[in-house]
Amino acid sequence: MSTWLVTGANRGIGLEMVRQLVARGDTAIATARRPDDAAALRDLGVKLLPLDVADGASVRRMRELLGDTPIDVLVNNAGVAGPGRNIADLDLDAVRATLEVNTLGPMRVTQALLPNLRDGTGKKIAHVTSLMGSIADNGSGGAYGYRASKAALNMFNKNLSLELGREGFICVVLNPGWVKTDLGGERAPTAVDDSVRGLLRVIDQVVADDNGTFINHDGRRLPW
Repeated sequence: MSTWLVTGANRGIGLEMVRQLVARGDTAIATARRPDDAAALRDLGVKLLPLDVADGASVRRMRELLGDTPIDVLVNNAGVAGPGRNIADLDLDAVRATLEVNTLGPMRVTQALLPNLRDGTGKKIAHVTSLMGSIADNGSGGAYGYRASKAALNMFNKNLSLELGREGFICVVLNPGWVKTDLGGERAPTAVDDSVRGLLRVIDQVVADDNGTFINHDGRRLPW
C-alpha cells in the first residue's frame, strides 16, 4: 500500500483517481481549492486539504497541514483550460493565469513537498500534461495559453528528472487523452475511468528508464 497525493481532486480525472486508489487499498490524500464543495471526496473518507496551486501561501499552508507525512507518489493533476484562438485577440492576462496554474502550480507543489517525497519509498512524481503540449504534434495551432503552459510543464519535468533522478526519483509527464470531463466536454471519446485506469497502470509500472519521458495513458511514448 502506497500513499499518494493528488492535486485538483474535486472532479474529473483527479476525483476518479482518488476513487480508484481508495478502491484498491492505497492511501489517497486529496486537495481541492474549495473543500466545502468537494462532497464526493468527503464521501470517500480521504484526507482532504485545501489548496490553490496558483497561490504560494496556499501551497505553504497545505505543506504545514501535511506535516511530516511521507508521500510515495505525487500526481500534479490540477489544471485549467486556457486562451485563445489567434494572436490578435489573445488575452495575455488570461495566458498568465493559465501558466500560474498549469506550469508554476506543479513547480510550487513539487518544491514544497520535496521533504515528504524524499521520506517516501515510491519516489514517483507524475504531472498530468496534454498532447497539446507536444511541439512535434502541433499541426492545428490555437489554444495559445494551454499549449504553452503544458509545453513548459513538460520542460520543467525534464529538468526535474535530471536533478532528482540522481536520488532515485522517477519523474514523468502523462497524457490522459481527450477525456469526457468538464474540461474535455461531452464530445471526448475517452471515459474518465478508462483514462485513469491507464494512468495508474503507467505510474505503477514506470522504472528508471522511463524517468523524464512523456507517456500516453495507454503506455505509449509520445513525441516532444
